[in-house]
This record gives sequence, structure tokens and C-alpha cells, in this order.
Amino acid sequence: MVKGDRAAWKASYFIKIQRLLEEYPRIFIVGADNVRSKQMQQIRVSLRGIAEILMGKNTMMCKAIRGQMSNNPALEKLLPHIKGNIGLVFSKEDPVLVRDKLLENKVAAPARAGAIAPVDVIVEAQNTGMGPEKTSFFQALNISTKIAKGAIEIVSNVHLIHVGDKVGQSEATLLQMLNVKPFAYGLVVENIYDNGAVFAPEILDITDDQLLSKFQLGLSNVAAASLGMGYCTQASIPHSIINGFKNVLAVAVETDISFPQADTVKAYLADPSAFAVAAPVAEEAVEETKEEVKEESEEEESDDDMGFSLFD
Repeated sequence: MVKGDRAAWKASYFIKIQRLLEEYPRIFIVGADNVRSKQMQQIRVSLRGIAEILMGKNTMMCKAIRGQMSNNPALEKLLPHIKGNIGLVFSKEDPVLVRDKLLENKVAAPARAGAIAPVDVIVEAQNTGMGPEKTSFFQALNISTKIAKGAIEIVSNVHLIHVGDKVGQSEATLLQMLNVKPFAYGLVVENIYDNGAVFAPEILDITDDQLLSKFQLGLSNVAAASLGMGYCTQASIPHSIINGFKNVLAVAVETDISFPQADTVKAYLADPSAFAVAAPVAEEAVEETKEEVKEESEEEESDDDMGFSLFD
């Protein structure tokens, strides 16, 4: 609630957002639907020392951002995303750390009639503990039940609400009777501003290995296209050198041209057995080891037997 003079409060608000825009390079645009004041207070405490949260009217946020665009024109990219019930989270820390902190601070909540389901709601097969007089209520929701030990038992899992559906009064009442809180609400990261770039939070899930594999795939495609067109690029130079060396090596093998690599290939072609001497030696060593193990096992068996029988 605004205290004191409204004009003074607005001036203080603009000074604060100006300081935050100048101080922090990263801004998280977060949705704040269904987040209550007590939960917001807990989120602020958990982010202490990591980030600062700024809530307010969208018009005031946009006005403050436009006022800073002369110093930082890239802030204009924020304006299209300032819509709905949102807030701004300012931070200098790793975006993944801040995102994870925000996701940790979710609170379980019941399904209220008229709310949009953020997740699928599945009611598991169970004994509800309700009396048989409630059977008609389950029948209205097309839920198969039976009476077990004087109570209504749900026979199989029921997909009660699909994600994106509007929660009806009957579904909300059933979940309340079963004491099920299927939803979890908290600040939801919608977009991230980082040093002039705005991107979706899914980008944070991309790993270094994924980036490296994509880069390698693109590099391979460039090299293949360059070789196919006969156009030299940095990606195709190693392949061109190797292909050229193969051609030179082939000519050297068929002629009297000599250099170390060609001499090795010529020697191999002249006497391949000279390069396969090590293999039989290794095989003989393995066979000797097997024979030694076999002899040891036979000796152990003879020692255990000692010529006696258990029933002699």
C-alpha cells in the first residue's frame, strides 16, 4: 500500500528502478499470477544477496525503462514483454542459479473453480473413505467406483483435468474432498534480459555439450559443401591437405619417390608379415597363462579330494 504523498512515492519508485537498471546487467521478467503476499515475502528472503525483486504497475515500469533508454538503448527490447501480472528480478549472478532459486519457491495450492490448470491432474485409484451416499457425485464425473469396506473406492486412475483446461466446480469440489492440492504456484520466468539480449528461459537448459555437437555438425556440413564445390574454406582445408597427401603417397608408392611416410607404406606392402609379428607373441602369452591357470586348478582339486570320500 502506498504510504504518504503519492507523488513522493512515485518519485522514490522511479529512483529505485533507475538504480536497478544501471546496477544490474540481468533482468528476469517473471509472471506473478496466484502468488500471495506471504509467498512473495518468502521469495524475497530466499533471493537476498542474489537478486532484487521489483513489482509495480506495468505503465510505471515502461515509463521508467523509457527514461533510461537514452543511456542504454537496448532496454527497449524489454517493453514488448511488460504485459500481464509481471515483476522484474534484477541480478548479477548466474542466470541458472537465479532461475533455480525462483523454481524452488513454489507453494502447493488447491484447484479453484475457474482457474486454468498449469499441469495435468490425475486422480489415482484409492479408497476415498467417503460413504456410499457420495456415489452419485463420482458418477456425474464419469469416475468408476466400487464399495469396499463401507467406503467408496476409485477403481482406476482418472485423468481429471488436462493442462490448459478451466477447472470446473465439480472437479474443484472433488479434489477438495480428497484433500489433493494438484497445483504449485510461484514466480514463473517468462523472459530473460542479459546485457542487451532477450531470450526465453529454455535457453538456460542448453549445455556446452549440445552447443559443441551442433557446432561440429555445422562445421562438417560446411566442409562437405566446400569440398563438393571445390571452394577452399577454413573448414575444408584439413580435408584438402589429407586428400592431397593421399594422392602424393599413391604416386610415391608407384614410383621411386622417397620420403619417410612413403617408405613406411612401401615397407608394409613389401612384407606385411613384418608388421604382424607382435600379434602371435601376445597370443602365445595368453595361451601360456591359460595353461598355468588350468594346472593350478587341477592341483587344487587333487588336494581337496585326497583320495577320500565323504561316505567312506
